[in-house]
Amino acid sequence: MKTRFTTVDIRAVIAEINANYIGMRVNNVYDIDNKTYLIRLQKPDSKAILLIESGSRIHSTDFEWPKNMMPSGFAMKCRKHLKSRRLTQIKQLGIDRIVDIQFGSDEAAYHLIIELYDRMDIHQISINVYYSYTSENKFSPIGFLYRLTEILSKAPNGEQVKRVLNPHLPYGSTLIEHSLIEVGLPGSVKVDSQVDAAQVAPKILEAMQIAETYMEKTENFSGKGYIIQKSEKKPSLTPGKPSEELLTYDEFHPFLFAQHAKSPYLEFDTFDKAVDEFFSKMESQKIDMKALQQEKQALKKLENVKRDHEQRLEALHQVQEVDRIKGELVEMNLPVVERALQVVRSALANQVDWTEIGIIVKDAQAAGDPVACAIKELKLQTNHITMLLKNPYISEEDQEEEEKKDVVEEKGKKNKNKDKGQNKKVQRNKPMLVDVDLGLSAYANAKKYYDFKRTAEKKEHKTIEAADKAMKSAEKKTQKTLKEVQTVTTIQKARKVYWFEKFLWFISSENYLVIAGRDQQQNEIIVKRYLRADVSSSTHLFVSLPLHLPAPGDPVPPRTLTEAGTMAVCYSAAWDAKIITSAWWVHHHQVSKTAPTGEYLTTGSFMIRGKKNFLPPSYLIMGFGFLFKVDEQSVFRHRGERKVKTVEEDMEDVTSRTAELLEEGEELIGDDSSNEDQGEERAGGNGETVKQIKKVVEGEDGARGELAAVPEEDDMEAEGEEDGEEDSGEEKEMKNEESEEFSFPDTTISLSHLQPSSNLVSVCNLCLLSLQNKLKKIKEKYKDQDEEDRELMMQLLGVRMTKKMILNTVVTMYCTVTRGSTPSATFSRNCNSGLHSCHFSFVLPQEAEDLLTSLSGQPHPEDVLLFAVPVCAPYTALSNYKHKVKLTPGSQKKGKAARTAVLSFMKARDASTREKDLFRSVKDTDLSRNMPGKVKVSAPNLLAAKKK
Repeated sequence: MKTRFTTVDIRAVIAEINANYIGMRVNNVYDIDNKTYLIRLQKPDSKAILLIESGSRIHSTDFEWPKNMMPSGFAMKCRKHLKSRRLTQIKQLGIDRIVDIQFGSDEAAYHLIIELYDRMDIHQISINVYYSYTSENKFSPIGFLYRLTEILSKAPNGEQVKRVLNPHLPYGSTLIEHSLIEVGLPGSVKVDSQVDAAQVAPKILEAMQIAETYMEKTENFSGKGYIIQKSEKKPSLTPGKPSEELLTYDEFHPFLFAQHAKSPYLEFDTFDKAVDEFFSKMESQKIDMKALQQEKQALKKLENVKRDHEQRLEALHQVQEVDRIKGELVEMNLPVVERALQVVRSALANQVDWTEIGIIVKDAQAAGDPVACAIKELKLQTNHITMLLKNPYISEEDQEEEEKKDVVEEKGKKNKNKDKGQNKKVQRNKPMLVDVDLGLSAYANAKKYYDFKRTAEKKEHKTIEAADKAMKSAEKKTQKTLKEVQTVTTIQKARKVYWFEKFLWFISSENYLVIAGRDQQQNEIIVKRYLRADVSSSTHLFVSLPLHLPAPGDPVPPRTLTEAGTMAVCYSAAWDAKIITSAWWVHHHQVSKTAPTGEYLTTGSFMIRGKKNFLPPSYLIMGFGFLFKVDEQSVFRHRGERKVKTVEEDMEDVTSRTAELLEEGEELIGDDSSNEDQGEERAGGNGETVKQIKKVVEGEDGARGELAAVPEEDDMEAEGEEDGEEDSGEEKEMKNEESEEFSFPDTTISLSHLQPSSNLVSVCNLCLLSLQNKLKKIKEKYKDQDEEDRELMMQLLGVRMTKKMILNTVVTMYCTVTRGSTPSATFSRNCNSGLHSCHFSFVLPQEAEDLLTSLSGQPHPEDVLLFAVPVCAPYTALSNYKHKVKLTPGSQKKGKAARTAVLSFMKARDASTREKDLFRSVKDTDLSRNMPGKVKVSAPNLLAAKKK
């Protein structure tokens, strides 16, 4: 694949850039990587982008290229000197692959010198620096004729002429090959001792003159551009189905040269557009070629299995044929074999020395004894003799004719058999060496070979049966591999990297996009780019978290604020220290980059003025899962999945999830041991809390309470319950009854705008574990009774929903909401005094709502899934996701934890084939990049999935 400009390409693209973009001013300069830069040009009625890659290319581009978040030093220097300057000239220095781009004129001119050959640089110079160049290498027919014969005579034999001439001429090997074809010579003509250089030289000189005319055409080039394609046959497992053709980009040229006339190609209006198309599709072309190589490799393995199977069967068949012929030869030569056995046995019976027996046989052979002549070797160590036996019923003439036929047939199949590794065909009527057992008679030796033949035949049948199963398995595995390769390739092409993925991010349970800076520079970018006047901001420790609001000016719901605070805490030093602490938030106008007099704010640091609104303590519990991108036709199924809920809806959701958690167990997989201290200190005061709830339900307490915002810990609840049951169920109930009351710190979050009219919300937020155990026993007793049966039984019994029943429901809901949220005053004080604070902000353009809706954690069976995006978020934000695991501080590395999580998703019973393909297509680096640190993975049935 062509990746660099030739001199012809440089001249052509410079002519087009000079014709289209001279006079435009530099708007900005960006860098893609350390050697690729984008120069944005504009004038009142148009805009353009000039792409420069050191050592490779220069052209304009219409495609979007990923830019570095922070410009490099060279890009900043270019911005300083070139911004708002006019592009005045682009020229090539002589015939070298060096381009001089001039901005400004006269004394205010600046030059970019680009070297377009291997591993070269870009230089910025002022008008006071000059590059001198000459045109010494310009083609001259008279001077070149004298050198041509000498060049050809010194070239090694077998070397192509275009390669020999390429270092001496500026045209490039492609144009030289085209010119040779134009004058009647083969494009790949080689230097040969048999070819007279003096005779070929005039034609080559004529070809070089043609090449020079093409160089002159590029001086003011205004033609078309061409991309030459290469055709590859995609392998197919179906015998009757023809192989698909894959066309990939191979070369780009400003002319359609003769050697490419019969190749597939694409034609563009300008050469500049052809180059832009070629390089913009290069990555996808590489993915296609990689997939093609994987498919070929898979089919090659299948072919090797088939070839090995054929060779084994052929070898077994040859063994059977040899044994059969040996048995027949023994039967045809019974007298000779029997006589030889008697002679040798007699000698052995008389205790004749083995060496003497050999001498006796040789003497008999010299005397012309036919029996002795048939004995070729004595294998007395194994009690065998080797005899040369032949068919006594065939004449010598027939044998000679058959040998001639075999020789002719062997010559015809020599190469074929050599390639396939087949054994030679056994010649039936040719004399053959046969081992005869001295302990058996002649008939018994013949029977022995027939038995060998039958054994080999049985083995062949077993091999065929086993091979058929192996072949089917190999074909199935190959088809699966081909399907996976094609699926992963398609997904990688369709995968769109969103702008927020460069930050730490997640989508809250109320469809708010939260982003956080990975470092101080990203914090700076987030505040400058996304903090708006209609936005709130929240701060904790070192992270910055912008959140996109569905409607500008709307207050951020407390649930989303709590989730953002949890993210802030988990991405702070509190994760490694395993400290539970609080986050806080402020409004946008409280965030300032202006430092007090005499002080300096570093990158990513900001001044916070005014009151900080603290959130409840956040537990160090994150989750890992997948969001699925659905197509436009499937978006309607997911509208309202992450809507803002009222308190009543939120309570119903919490209750249903609590019932689910009571039914399912949780298995923890991690390198660190389980928390031994967990469950030792339990929330108390259950009796007092029940009394307060009774007052609210019965109307004794008319005042409405306010529900504090606390994080929901669904999975944590199930995990804590199992640990408690393992210790002692009875002791746990006693502790719950005797424990003391506690209360949460005050919070500034108000839920008054979300409170319903029911008195049920005026309840305290204390943990009631004993009532939860009671609910579990009730569920066990009535586990086979659904809601309809229950209502029917209540009607038959004439029972109404009493206050006590309502009380049990309310207590259960608030047990779930408040459980495990005991803060430590010591921890809070140490964290608040020892750690510094920055900010996070909330922003959103309206068009982002459709984007967020198309990313769903609950794929529908009828959805068309395009790709999967891994997400790491507070566990409460992932509560409705189909595939999720819980992450807590531990000792397991991020990469291993991510692979463990994906393994559990792959082994899940409800995971569809498409979902598994999407999991498989995600790169390992993308899986774990947003995890907070060393973790412990927890999920239902994770251990069982790992054992599968």
